[in-house]
Amino acid sequence: MLDFKEELAKLVSSKFDSLKKEDILELIEIPPQEDMGDYALPCFKLAKLFRKAPNLIAEEITESIGNNQYFASINNVGAYVNFFVNREVMARTVLEEILDKKEEYGSANLGKGQNVVIDYSSPNIAKPFHVGHLRSTVIGNSLYKIYEFLGYNCIGINHLGDWGTQFGKMIAAYKKWGNDEEIRQEPIQTLLKLYVKFHEEAEKNPELENEGREWFKRLEDGDQEAERLWKWFVDLSLQEFNKIYDLLKIKFDYNTGESFYNDKMEEVVRLLKEKKLLKKSQGAYVVDLEDYDMPPCLILKSDGATLYPTRDITAAIYRKKTFNFVKALYVTDYSQSLHFAQWMKVIELMGYDWADQLEHIPFGRVSSEEGALQTRKGNVILLKDLLNKSIEKVRKIIEENNPELDNKDEVAKKVGIGAVIFNDLSNSKIKDIVFNWDRMLSFDGETGPYVQYTHARATSVLEKATYRVEKIKDYSLLTEEEAVNMIKLLQQFPEIVIKAMERNEPSFITRHIIDIAQAFNKFYHEYPILVDDREVQQARLLLVYGVKTVLKTGLALLGIEAPDKM
Repeated sequence: MLDFKEELAKLVSSKFDSLKKEDILELIEIPPQEDMGDYALPCFKLAKLFRKAPNLIAEEITESIGNNQYFASINNVGAYVNFFVNREVMARTVLEEILDKKEEYGSANLGKGQNVVIDYSSPNIAKPFHVGHLRSTVIGNSLYKIYEFLGYNCIGINHLGDWGTQFGKMIAAYKKWGNDEEIRQEPIQTLLKLYVKFHEEAEKNPELENEGREWFKRLEDGDQEAERLWKWFVDLSLQEFNKIYDLLKIKFDYNTGESFYNDKMEEVVRLLKEKKLLKKSQGAYVVDLEDYDMPPCLILKSDGATLYPTRDITAAIYRKKTFNFVKALYVTDYSQSLHFAQWMKVIELMGYDWADQLEHIPFGRVSSEEGALQTRKGNVILLKDLLNKSIEKVRKIIEENNPELDNKDEVAKKVGIGAVIFNDLSNSKIKDIVFNWDRMLSFDGETGPYVQYTHARATSVLEKATYRVEKIKDYSLLTEEEAVNMIKLLQQFPEIVIKAMERNEPSFITRHIIDIAQAFNKFYHEYPILVDDREVQQARLLLVYGVKTVLKTGLALLGIEAPDKM
């Protein structure tokens, strides 16, 4: 597609031998107001090079370029050169590319098939899949789709929390109070009750903690009974988790939990010793990180048991050997930032030159209005309940507003789940979220259902048209201000997708498709589409097609479906 920014940089650099295209590209800005142009070139940084006042440089650039096919006008205001894009050229370029590429518009081969590993979701076995897990799941899934769209080969890993002392506690609780029939009927809820009861009883009788540790030690040592129960808890949990993943339409390439690395950690500990990185501290083994302003990274407990850092270091080395990634992303909440900084520094100290390919993607935490969500206290909001409540709410809205709609249940599912995902991805990922049922399920304003409805509206207009969408001859028919605003937003979409990847921030796409939906609805209300004038109708249908296509692609990159009817 014609890149006006690129053409601007070429134009300016071609007139001055001392200016390189790359330098100009870095200086170009988008003005804050439309009447200041589509692009602006500030000349302050050029003053030293030209040994002139910035406003004189701006005048010289304006005069030297003159008229050209890409920009309808170029003028300077003070130290700025303002460029106004040729609207007809922009409309032709953008809309014909969308018509040609369809839902691949905005895609690119930046990754050239290189591997990117994305570690996300990662719920804990035998614990409920609650709204706190939603963030890692949907952010990771969206990043997977964005990287893939830009030409990377993505490897999605669900690093399940299936190892650790908590399993010893769970086994101890089951042995004391467990009921097999109750567990089979309501696996996660029953196991959660046992886990909560264990901690309540342990506050009265601290000896219980020792029983939990002993059971975990037996599990590590290969005790048959401990292994049988652990495997049972894992299988039951995965069955429940998969119900949620099926609702969200999320799949992983690998479900490899912490236990997968048990037989690989000994070699890593040996390497750490060999590289003289391990130090003994109060009976435990640590890597000293004092020189990097971090606490020591604990590798082995005093009883020889491994910890999270040991497993994460082992997993990273295994993944590099197996997938030879160019990037490995870890999507977890920001409370784990120190943990990731520590073990990633250990990877670097081990001499691995790929340490800088490891990246923690932190996000804000979810709390309820009563405070933090804590499994051991049982005050969690189940993701299954949230999704089902959202679907149920949409179903009622459909019954009230469009009872004749075909496939009501299917549409309710797409819109209800889309509302929850869009809500989570609509703000910067680092922001904390206080869970509120009404806000989470709101369909008013800048929401997923609003964007989905706009897509359905555009689809309906195209279906009512009497002839198919195709290239047009006269793009001056799309130069009204509202049409131009829409075309500009469509033109920016590929750049927004790249920005979302570079910052690992899906909300860039969320905000952008809201802007497109709002611009379309403004145009739709002010300009009838299916008019008698065939040429005008054809031009406006092409614009509607562009909007429908980009909205569908944008929603797909967020992991949201776009129903054709609502």
